[in-house]
Amino acid sequence: MSLKDKIVITGLTDQGIVRDHNEDSIGSNTDLGLAVLADGMGGHKGGEVASALAVDTVLNNLIKSLANLPAGGTDENTGYSLESMAIEAAIKEANAVIYQASRNNAQYEGMGTTIVVLLFYDNRITVAHVGDSRLYRVRNEQMEQLTRDHTLLQELVDRGFYTKKEAQESMNKNLVTRAVGVNPTVEIDLLEDIALPHDIYLLCSDGLNDMIDDRLIEDTILNYRDNLEKVSRELIHQAKQHGGKDNVSAVLAQPLKPFPVNNGWFSKIFDLFS
Repeated sequence: MSLKDKIVITGLTDQGIVRDHNEDSIGSNTDLGLAVLADGMGGHKGGEVASALAVDTVLNNLIKSLANLPAGGTDENTGYSLESMAIEAAIKEANAVIYQASRNNAQYEGMGTTIVVLLFYDNRITVAHVGDSRLYRVRNEQMEQLTRDHTLLQELVDRGFYTKKEAQESMNKNLVTRAVGVNPTVEIDLLEDIALPHDIYLLCSDGLNDMIDDRLIEDTILNYRDNLEKVSRELIHQAKQHGGKDNVSAVLAQPLKPFPVNNGWFSKIFDLFS
């Protein structure tokens, strides 16, 4: 089932003011309800290569694997949906591809990338992420961060050594504890949740949330929510206005109407009035 008329996805990436090249990569497939964002790391454009490999590998893998999944299937071992398992497998494949590329090319040794993936299906979402790229959701005019940063700083916050305010002001925000492609294996966080029409989802690299705080991100989304392309442009503009010290990327996604696998009576009634 194509979600093209039920989901809007748009995004923008920018090198920022300070960096001389862009190590962020973004990608999407509206038919599948799929969005991907990666923020690379590594010398001699290694980060640029790693993030591009991650996004391309995940998109290509899921275009193939999602087409063959039975509707409403659940993995017996984990209890996650088959869609979630497909995303996990795609990220693991990306990890293997990047790791092997770094071993085959000395100039890319040690390269890696963060990743955050969002998939809409059957009135649900799966979010998968590694590293400190984030996913936020705006629902009922309130924004919530759905991912948890895989950083040393976040671990110190969790253990009570820093408050959230102190963490926001810290100079050591970007020491990630997990990345795709750095090691032979990767640990991936998965989250499943219900998706409601008119929720707004933001995938972003840390070049956004390091430059502007969550309140300004939320206000920007709410102020321009009728035009998601304008939201992405304005968010990046704000990040650059506040220093633009890193590459900055923002991908916005919004379900416009219900998208159940079996188009039931509720969805048909909603379609009549939407």
